[in-house]
This record gives sequence, C-alpha cells and structure tokens, in this order.
Amino acid sequence: MNENKGVDLYRDTPVRYLGYANEVGEAFRSIIGTKWVNVTYGIATLYVLADTGHKSVKSYKANINEPNHKSKVAYTTTDTLIWQLLASVAIPGFAINRVCAFSHYLLKKRQSLPTSSRTWLVTAIGLTTIPFIIKPIDKFVDYMLDESLRKFQPK
Repeated sequence: MNENKGVDLYRDTPVRYLGYANEVGEAFRSIIGTKWVNVTYGIATLYVLADTGHKSVKSYKANINEPNHKSKVAYTTTDTLIWQLLASVAIPGFAINRVCAFSHYLLKKRQSLPTSSRTWLVTAIGLTTIPFIIKPIDKFVDYMLDESLRKFQPK
C-alpha cells in the first residue's frame, strides 16, 4: 500500500533493507547454519510488524472521525501485513533459498572446486541476487493485492 504524502520510512528509505535480513541469512545458510538464519527471519518479521503497526496507527489517526473508522484501520493493517509478509519475507526468502540451492547443485558437479570455495561462491551468488529481485517482487505483490484484497478497500 503506497502512501501519498512524503517519504515512507519503511518502504522508501534504507530501513526497507531490514525486511531483507532473511535473504542475507539464506545466502549465508551454508556458512552460519539454520539457527542464525532463523534469527534473520526474526529481524525481518520485526520489521514487518513495525511497518504494520506504523501504518495502522497512522490510519487510526487519519480516519478517527469517519463512520467506517474501524474498517479502514482493519483494511490498512491487513493490507500492510500481507504485503510485507509476501514482499519482504516469504517470496524473497524462498527465491534466495532456491537460487542458492540450485547454485550449490550446479557447482557440486564440478569435482575440482573445493567445498569451501563452493560454499563461499554459493553465498556470493545469493547475495548478488538480492538487489535484482527486490523491485520485481514488490511490483508483483502490489499487482497481486491490487487484483484481490485492494478491490475491497473501504471507501
């Protein structure tokens, strides 16, 4: 859900990258292990909840005198939560996980490549992929929500 006024702290500033902490974790999975990857998912989830809370409070204040006040706040909360979970956590996390897994699979076939080199190369491929997937995923999630949930936005 795009805001019309000013800069959105959670979508238009470097704070947005906190939502991609889990992608960095996925890229480093083979080095840091599942426990630390889960920590990066926790960071991304806190980012999602912070943005959702911020947009909910903003909607509450902006619509407080309107008759369908609760509906608008509920809609904003739902839209933000779904958008962030999909665009910041689920889709990019899955994408980087699969890019790394496929890269590992292809590089494993090269017997001459030492395991440690392969591990770092897979991590580098995962990290390099992140900037290329951000905008397309954001646009895709916007499109998905525009064609579904956002059609039911309270007037």
